[in-house]
Amino acid sequence: MRDADRPRCVWVGTDPLYRAYHDAEWGVPERDSRMLWETLMLEGFQAGLSWITILRKREGFRAAFAQFDPDKVAAFDAADIERLMADPGIVRARAKIEATIRGAQIFCEMRDRGEAFSDYIWSFVGGASIRGDGVTVHAQTPLSAEISKDLKKRGFKFVGPTIVYAWMQAVGLVNDHAAHCFRRDAA
Repeated sequence: MRDADRPRCVWVGTDPLYRAYHDAEWGVPERDSRMLWETLMLEGFQAGLSWITILRKREGFRAAFAQFDPDKVAAFDAADIERLMADPGIVRARAKIEATIRGAQIFCEMRDRGEAFSDYIWSFVGGASIRGDGVTVHAQTPLSAEISKDLKKRGFKFVGPTIVYAWMQAVGLVNDHAAHCFRRDAA
């Protein structure tokens, strides 16, 4: 079977970048704390936009945000915010930029208290991916609302239940590959 003929989730379409993302990343359980945080921050930037926009700018985001090194981002100041606001390689939304800096600070505070972001996040699902039914498409769930509420309590921004659910799917907390998708059993 040719790669183009493989059955995939409908949202993938024909865009080669989307296909590569779907085939290699989306729904794969991510255990690295830094990568989980990076993906959550990118999901926040996606609010009001399409995910393909963020994927196309992901390398620009990584360059602009010091490869999403939480220690470096946590130290960003007003000059960095202005630099980021002038960077055409990212989504230039001040509130989202400030939320990312604050998110880095919270990540570092958690780590410094001995709380790994990965352990914290995976505790919501008992350490194992939740397998969707392969048919139902959710925008949010009671669990994404619970995680959203807890993230907000900690001070994170742009982490509403819909953003959190999309992030849960992206990082494999939930396996929502369609029943016919070749990645469903591989994720």
